[in-house]
Amino acid sequence: MPQRKTPLVNGEIYHVFNRSVAQQPIFRNKREYNIFTNLLEYYRFYYPPKRFSHYSRLNKEEKSKLLNELYKENKCLIDIYAFTLMPNHYHLLLKQKGEKGIMNFIRLIQNSYAHYLNLKTKRFGSLFQSPFKAVRIEKDEQFIHVARYIHLNPLTSYILNGFDDLKSYEWCSYIDYLLKTPRRFINTTFLMKIFRNRQRLEKFTLDQLDYQRKLE
Repeated sequence: MPQRKTPLVNGEIYHVFNRSVAQQPIFRNKREYNIFTNLLEYYRFYYPPKRFSHYSRLNKEEKSKLLNELYKENKCLIDIYAFTLMPNHYHLLLKQKGEKGIMNFIRLIQNSYAHYLNLKTKRFGSLFQSPFKAVRIEKDEQFIHVARYIHLNPLTSYILNGFDDLKSYEWCSYIDYLLKTPRRFINTTFLMKIFRNRQRLEKFTLDQLDYQRKLE
């Protein structure tokens, strides 16, 4: 990846996003969305013991054991506060926890997914635009608005038809904020401290849907 003009600093939060080369579809079915989502979880850890391609071939019990060990060690490149996957791009809200954490995380997930899709479709070359975009989050108010933007993206782009569809959209972290037990790789603590309960978060998110669609 080309050298970045804006440094990515440890302890800071960033809105990270990227899209495919020529805006070609890269998530075309449930399996492909699931693979990228699993990559987000797997490569947020420092030095996983296996490449994802090897990990993905393990049986369910072996995968669970390996992941549990990584969670127990709790050595992470980044924290994930929000994400959404769209047919030709992704959005992430990340905190960098270690030196070059975001850079290494994005490199691993993009390269691994590109390798998978290139083999599957018999294509060659880059899959994602380079470099990825990263905007530093400077205030809590900016954080909650970016989180809402990310969560509403499938609706504002008309990938989904209505708000009820968003509540069951697996490839967006909004559902994790509605569940009593969110997925382990989503850090819901910071955003929920601001809103204090799910009802307030849901109202805040829903209230701006029409406005965000106009902006889109």
